[in-house]
Amino acid sequence: MADSVLMQILIIDDEPFLLKLMRGMLRRLGYADVVCYEQGEAALAALAAGEVTPQAILLDINMPGIDGVAFVRLLAERGFSGGIVLVSGEDEAMVRATSMLASVRGLNVAGALRKPPRPELLSPLLEQCRDLAARTRRDGPAGASPRYSPTRVAAAIAQGELRNFYQPKVLTTSGDVVGVETLVRWQHPEDGLVAPAFFVGIAEEHGLINALTHCVYGEAARQTRAWQLAGLSLKVAVNLSMENLAEVNSADIIINEALAAGADPAMLVLEVTESRLMLDLATVLDVLARLHLKRFRLSIDDFGTGHSSLVVLRDLLFDELKIDAGFVHNAWRNERLASFFRASLDLARHLKMEAVAEGVETREDWDFVRASGCHVAQGYFVARPMPAEAIPGWIADWRARLLNERLLD
Repeated sequence: MADSVLMQILIIDDEPFLLKLMRGMLRRLGYADVVCYEQGEAALAALAAGEVTPQAILLDINMPGIDGVAFVRLLAERGFSGGIVLVSGEDEAMVRATSMLASVRGLNVAGALRKPPRPELLSPLLEQCRDLAARTRRDGPAGASPRYSPTRVAAAIAQGELRNFYQPKVLTTSGDVVGVETLVRWQHPEDGLVAPAFFVGIAEEHGLINALTHCVYGEAARQTRAWQLAGLSLKVAVNLSMENLAEVNSADIIINEALAAGADPAMLVLEVTESRLMLDLATVLDVLARLHLKRFRLSIDDFGTGHSSLVVLRDLLFDELKIDAGFVHNAWRNERLASFFRASLDLARHLKMEAVAEGVETREDWDFVRASGCHVAQGYFVARPMPAEAIPGWIADWRARLLNERLLD
């Protein structure tokens, strides 16, 4: 039932009839805690005063006074961490622009619906908001990010409090598990498991990112070797910050760490975020060329989200292109997203790179990616990140899912 996870929903729309309609719809879906406002100004005032603490907001775009675009900006300034569903009569381009603006400002947009929303379309978007609320309760308090000092983050790195989780990647053709992406978590002694959004940025800002990455990469290299000895042939991907590639000796550090762990470089994938690659092309080219020479696999992450995509692909030696989740999730029902997805996929094929579709969140996403001919998928539909020791059991469960859910039909 929807009320198995308590969630307050805030609706903002200047049409009283639509507010009444949506309130009734939400109650029939099982959501009892619903608050409505006809004006963005009133809703913001209630948020500021703590009179409402929603985990989901249903937001109109075209409203008098503070419209939906301005509301998104002001909401981001207040650090809202819940989910947003845009409910609007505006055209697709306007809705898409507002959604993108919200995402760029760090807000979580579950999706967009035309007025009046249909219950069967609204319900799964609210499920996403519920999942987000549950993760927020686990990883940090709702509406407020825990703040850690650089000294505390440095101590966490030095004291071995960081823990690697791994999210599987699978072949869409056979379902075989071909690799995992390493995602760091902080096992805080008081706060529990802390998400990377709460400490990686601090590490980057205060000169700690090299130490953090060394910790994560070293453990990933050792885990790669352990899986290999256990008969699991998994390529293990590790994210690199631009700070990790800022010095020409970075290649030696990465190479020597793999040798010390006994890991085969060909089983290690180094993921570099494309939007930051052009900060120092000469140094990056030097480091990545040496790593390529030593047979490390190189992946360009979040492709299509930066400003230098074609130049990067022309000049650097990548084996893999990860298509950003923003072009994958819901592309099955959005031709604009589908066009971007197919263009990225075609580019990868022409450059003889392996394409990985990130953000496969639903069965529809899975079917779309398979039908498009993209051979590797990653996302919550396949699996959430998990500790290394959970991977063998998950693989057995995944094989059963392939049959029971007929995922390869």
